[in-house]
Amino acid sequence: MRRDDGWILEPVEAPPAIRPPPAAIRELAAAAGVTLNGDAPWDIRIRDAGAYRRILAQGSLGFGEAYMDGLWECERLDQLFDRLLRSGVEEKIDGMLRLRLLGDVLRHSLFNLQSGRRAFQVGERHYDIGNDVFEAMLDPSLSYSCAYWHDAASLRDAQHRKLDMICRKLELRPGERLLEIGCGWGGLAFHAANYYGVEVTGITVSKEQQAVAELRCAGLPVSIGLMDYRKLDGRFDKVVSVGMFEHVGPKNYATYFDTVNRVLKADGLFLLHTIGTAVTTPRTDPWIDKYIFPNGKLPSAVEIAAAVERRFLIEDWHNFGPDYDRTLMAWWDNFQTAWPFLEARYGKRFYRMWKYYLMSCAGFFRSRQGQLWQMVLSKPERIPAYRSVR
Repeated sequence: MRRDDGWILEPVEAPPAIRPPPAAIRELAAAAGVTLNGDAPWDIRIRDAGAYRRILAQGSLGFGEAYMDGLWECERLDQLFDRLLRSGVEEKIDGMLRLRLLGDVLRHSLFNLQSGRRAFQVGERHYDIGNDVFEAMLDPSLSYSCAYWHDAASLRDAQHRKLDMICRKLELRPGERLLEIGCGWGGLAFHAANYYGVEVTGITVSKEQQAVAELRCAGLPVSIGLMDYRKLDGRFDKVVSVGMFEHVGPKNYATYFDTVNRVLKADGLFLLHTIGTAVTTPRTDPWIDKYIFPNGKLPSAVEIAAAVERRFLIEDWHNFGPDYDRTLMAWWDNFQTAWPFLEARYGKRFYRMWKYYLMSCAGFFRSRQGQLWQMVLSKPERIPAYRSVR
């Protein structure tokens, strides 16, 4: 069924007669303005009482898995997550699941989940799932990061504006050498080489991304390597990293920034584009960690500033987090439209997983817990004054 606003909604039948929800779950939902088995678009319809048990035992991991298994439904997951996150539901659930939370915190504290040995896991388990999914969901540049929607009417325009803004912020000049740490499918490398005349070296931990990026940039002064950032060498006029820092992890921030500092020329510029959290957190959401971005960890402003100090000067810090909400919703529209062509290969559980991923992330940014930062950094010895670009 297609609504006036363009949404195609799955029919939600009346929930079966099941036992009443536990008081703890009912209270958590009510605090967010959510009614169990209510009729608002953001309300949760329980299909199987097993959902209660999973939520109480496993928190957000159980909540997500129960949705993937069809134990509960919601017409507008994005609105649900916006309400839940604004109500502080994560902190409340953490209080209920102290022992499990302690295990997650210790895992992040005691182990380097983003070590060189683990560096390629996110490529294998996420970015390599199938180029057909990303080609269907993303814009033609295959930009898998927040678009810049200022004066843009479409996802394609918004991503083009983002790519061009990055190049202008870096003050790219013909003949310069640009290093891109986490080059994705080559959209920025193509844009910088084609429109700004620079020589680009891109690296990725995804074999699928490497193959597409090499094909896209054929004939341009672009080289794409399959490697971990810790192996980088050489000297570059400018360095850029878009949507990769989320995979670095706090234990490696010093190594990451030291690596950039080592390869960047004294008068160069470094642009870091990353998702951030409004407050410092000791762990990653366990559902996202298990099903979407293994070993990932979102930084806070405090963590970035501490790691940058004595390594770089912050020339500019641009926050356009609300644009990620709109970007994710555009990705969802594209994915949903293409689903009839993807369904035979991926199946219903993947569809529900991907929907949960995109909609929960949209709610994360809409609630303002999620931020999107572009930072321009320089070495202290750089002499030319920097002028911010928007």
